Amino acid sequence: MNSVLQHDLHDLENILNQAKQQGIDFLNNLEHIPTSNKNTIDPTRHLNELGLGSLATLKEFNERLAPLMVASPGPRYLGFVTGGSTPASIVGDWLATIYDQNTQAVKAQGGTSALIEFETIHLLLQLLDLPNTFLGGFVTGATMSNFTCLGVARQWFGVQSGKDFAKNGISETINILTSTPHSSSVKTLSMLGIGSNNYTTIKTIEGNREAIDIDDLEKSIQSLNGKPFILISSAGTVNTADFDDFKAISRLREKYNFWWHIDAAFGGFAAVSEKFKHLVEGWEGADSITIDCHKWLNVPYESAFYLIKEKHMSLQVETFQNSNAPYLGNPLENFNYLNVLPENSRRLRALPVWFSLLAYGKEGFQDIVENSTALALHFANAIIENDNFELLAPIRLNNVCFTLKGDHNQENVSQFLTHLNDRGKVFMTPTVYEGRKGIRASFVNWRTTENDIKIIIEEMKESILVLEI
Repeated sequence: MNSVLQHDLHDLENILNQAKQQGIDFLNNLEHIPTSNKNTIDPTRHLNELGLGSLATLKEFNERLAPLMVASPGPRYLGFVTGGSTPASIVGDWLATIYDQNTQAVKAQGGTSALIEFETIHLLLQLLDLPNTFLGGFVTGATMSNFTCLGVARQWFGVQSGKDFAKNGISETINILTSTPHSSSVKTLSMLGIGSNNYTTIKTIEGNREAIDIDDLEKSIQSLNGKPFILISSAGTVNTADFDDFKAISRLREKYNFWWHIDAAFGGFAAVSEKFKHLVEGWEGADSITIDCHKWLNVPYESAFYLIKEKHMSLQVETFQNSNAPYLGNPLENFNYLNVLPENSRRLRALPVWFSLLAYGKEGFQDIVENSTALALHFANAIIENDNFELLAPIRLNNVCFTLKGDHNQENVSQFLTHLNDRGKVFMTPTVYEGRKGIRASFVNWRTTENDIKIIIEEMKESILVLEI
């Protein structure tokens, strides 16, 4: 064994203790760590011949890289619908690394990590009040969850005309209908060979909405003259957290033949709250659902899960099976995540979620969801009361979409947001809504409080003064 590695092995407890303390110091100091950082490094470092060892490497990290880290787990990081990591999720994530399981087969002699994943999905179905007719698993994020779900949908579409797209490739146009798809869904169409431009855009409901106009959807369906199609619908659109009418879509299922996919990356957690669960009423009729965990579940990146109806298992295996690995046995009789997901190499990504669900229960996550939505309303009211800003859309859940007041200020929006973010106390992301430049603030972090809203508003006022807008 290499002498440096041998030394690290003997000093393992000390190394891990120092790393643990550094993590504690970072999390306890989030209030004072900037939410953005313009500093940089020269990334062309020369590789050491002998190696530094863990502690010397940690020292260099602290000197060169740690000062560049931003407070993305913090309470005023409002970009990208990003949650922070709860204590329980950190424990689960650390232990997932330490135990370092290869999470694949249910009947494997090497461990029960796949059963832990099964149990975690079962717990999530209870949290979201969804039936056990769904099966699921963990992937890196919404992009791979959408990829998994729509990959199976692609196979379903081929089967409707007696074709196996997974084995033989796409041999006909796949009909995709959607209204306001997230960029990850569009990216998925590209990766699946369907084409990022090859979908039909359905009108949205009039009146500042991003939800599907059901009448226009049915007209588009009728124009297909009975051909099958894939519908991509939304539970929480990216700008305004709008929801499609799932009850109306369910009624369409009684008349037409289609695969129904719901992108519920963050909006699916509306189901946890009695105040908001009406927004997802009827979603249990979908064929597949995408949900992120590193948003409202507040677990570390990267974490999402897919849900696909159990009746589609054979299609899922056709799409993803490792057919050149006979040692895995019959994929339908010997369940293995290798055969139902894109990834062959999988860590125990379920464990941080398992820890979180057991630690905080349904009531804990209901509190996080309802606190986030209350803070979004609180922030929106502060926007309304300030003469320098205006809302671009009503507040439906946890996203606040706003801009500088007046069309004459459109040219100043990007400069204002850049200056605001550069101050390092808050981070938001740019957007465009109904042709106007805007700013989006997403409230999902469990640490955020009303005091953070006060700080954010003061920072916004200060940026207005400095820029003389």
